[in-house]
Amino acid sequence: GNYSLTQPSTTANITQKGLTVTGITADNKTYDSEVTANINIGSAGLVGKITNDNLTLNTASAVGAFTSEHVGTGITVNISGLSLDGDDNGNYSLTQPSTTANITQKALSVTGITADNKTYDSEVTATLVYTGATLSGKISGDDLDIVQSGTGAFAQEHVGSSLTVNITGLTISGTDNGNYNFTTTASTTASITQKG
Repeated sequence: GNYSLTQPSTTANITQKGLTVTGITADNKTYDSEVTANINIGSAGLVGKITNDNLTLNTASAVGAFTSEHVGTGITVNISGLSLDGDDNGNYSLTQPSTTANITQKALSVTGITADNKTYDSEVTATLVYTGATLSGKISGDDLDIVQSGTGAFAQEHVGSSLTVNITGLTISGTDNGNYNFTTTASTTASITQKG
């Protein structure tokens, strides 16, 4: 009873509460040599928000990027550009989320292969010429080349003009060939002339 007590004070910190985002998905896409991903933000939601806090997720600047440009399944897509709005946003820190999606092969075919005319020899074998051959569907800058490995065969062995020549066994080489679904067949026309 001979004393009076003054209640003391001290200091401490209140740190931001971490928030995560769920519900964002990314679309699968066909290979285009880019990492850009189309994301779906309609179901995006905040995880960790305290009830009744004035806090909303701003998705206006959200973008997605694949971690690899190459064909694959379950590729990580990193989301960026998300932010927080509301009076209580300073009380929170936001972790940008990620999701997964697939990149599928791009269709690729060969055009411009021709066949030499020949004199009748009772065979359907055709000689192919690759001088004007190009890859239809190739993205500029990709490492991709035609391998001159195809086999040409006339649709019939007899004399005629503008006969169909079926080409099979075409292949491609280059470090980007796995990003393409390559059509290994093609066709052209040539003539078989009479044997003297």
